[in-house]
Amino acid sequence: MPRKAVGLTAAKVRTAKPGRYGDGGGLYLLVRGPEARFWLFRYTIPGTKLREMGLGTAVGPGAVTLAEARDKAGELRRLVKAGTDPLDHREAAEAASRAQQAARLRAKTFKQAADLYLAAHEAGWRNPKHRAQWAMTLREYAGPHLGALPLAEVETAHVAAALRPLWHDKPETASRLRGRIEAVLDYAAAHGWREGANPARWRGHLDKLFPRRGKVRPVEHHAALPWPDLPRFAAALRIRGGTAAVALEFAILTAARSGEVLGARWPEIDLESGAWTVPKGRMKAGREHRVPLAPAAMSLLRGLLPLRTGQDAPVFPGQRDGRPLSIMAMAMVLRRMGRGNLTVHGFRSTFRDWAGETTAHPREVVEAALAHRLGDRVEQAYARGDLFTKRRRLMEDWAAYCGEPAAEMTTRPECGPAEALV
Repeated sequence: MPRKAVGLTAAKVRTAKPGRYGDGGGLYLLVRGPEARFWLFRYTIPGTKLREMGLGTAVGPGAVTLAEARDKAGELRRLVKAGTDPLDHREAAEAASRAQQAARLRAKTFKQAADLYLAAHEAGWRNPKHRAQWAMTLREYAGPHLGALPLAEVETAHVAAALRPLWHDKPETASRLRGRIEAVLDYAAAHGWREGANPARWRGHLDKLFPRRGKVRPVEHHAALPWPDLPRFAAALRIRGGTAAVALEFAILTAARSGEVLGARWPEIDLESGAWTVPKGRMKAGREHRVPLAPAAMSLLRGLLPLRTGQDAPVFPGQRDGRPLSIMAMAMVLRRMGRGNLTVHGFRSTFRDWAGETTAHPREVVEAALAHRLGDRVEQAYARGDLFTKRRRLMEDWAAYCGEPAAEMTTRPECGPAEALV
C-alpha cells in the first residue's frame, strides 16, 4: 500500500516555526530558524538507545526536498529492519571511500608527480632554460628508473640507480638530479601520495652511498682571463666586428651575466643618463639591477641603434626578427678568437680580480657591481641603496683599463704565444 502522508507538506517545510515536526516512519523536520531547517531520522536498534541521523538541510543550496527525505528515510528503515545501524553503515561506507581515494592517490607514478611539480613551480623559475633543465633531467635521467613506479614504491635503490651512472662522470648533473628527485618526492608527500622518509635525501642517507661531489671531481670555476691580459684581449675583440662581438665587449664592460646581456631590450636603456636597468625577472637574485654605463659602453649601444627594429626590440638582435642572439653567440666569438678555453661568465672574475688587486674601490661597491649582496638579512635590510654613483666611477675606471693600448701591456710570463696575441 502507498505510504499515507502524516503531517508534513512542502509548504509546511518552508514555513514551519522553530520546533520538531514528525512525518512518520522516523523522519523529522528540525526547525531552528527561517534558514536553519534540517532533516533527521530517528531509530532504535534492539539493545541500543534511541539514535538520530542527519539527512541534510531542507533549505538553501543543496537542499533535500521532502520527497527525497522520505526516500532516504525509507532506505534507512530497511537497514534497521535488517539489523544494521545506519550510522555505522554510513561511517563504514565513508571509510571505504577514503581508502579507495587514498589508494588511487598512492597509485600516482613518479612521472605524474614530476609533471605536476613542474606545472606548480615553473612560474617561479627565472627563465625557460631553467625550466627545460628541470624537465630534461627528470625525464632523461630519473625517468628510466623512477618514471613508471608508483610513488609509494620509490625506494633508495631506485634513486641510487638513477644517480650512479652520472655521479663520477657528471657529478654536477648528478647532484642537481638528486635535489630535483628529492623535491618531487617531498611534493608528493605533502599531497599525501607517499609516506615515510625521502629516499633521495642526502644528509645521513645517500651521503653514505656516494662520495661528495667535490671529492669526485674538484669544483671547476668558470675559466677566466687573467686581468693583466684583458686590454690585449679587448683590443683583439674590438677589431672583429659583428653583433656577437659587440655583445661580448658590452658584457665585459658592464661585468654582466650572459643572460642579462642577451636578453637586454631597448626600453631598459637610458642613453641620456647612461644607465641600464635589468628587470628582476632576468636577474639571478630576482631583484632589479641598475648598471651604470661607461662612455665606452654607451658608444657600443649608439653603434647598434641603426639595427633597432622596434620600441621593444632586443639590443643585440639575432638572425630571426625580434629575437636576440643565441645563448652560444658570445661563446662562439671566443672560439673563433682561439680562446675556447675561456667562458663569458669568467670575465666577471677577471673584473673582480682587477678591482680587488689594482684599485682602492671598496669591496661592497665591487660586489654591488656584480649584483652580489653582502652580509646577512639584517645587514641587507639596512643597506637599501645600490651605491650607483660609486659604481659609476668604478665602471668608468674598468672601461678605461679595458681600453688601454694593447702595446702598453705586459703579457704574463706564463702565457704562451697564442695567449699573448689575443
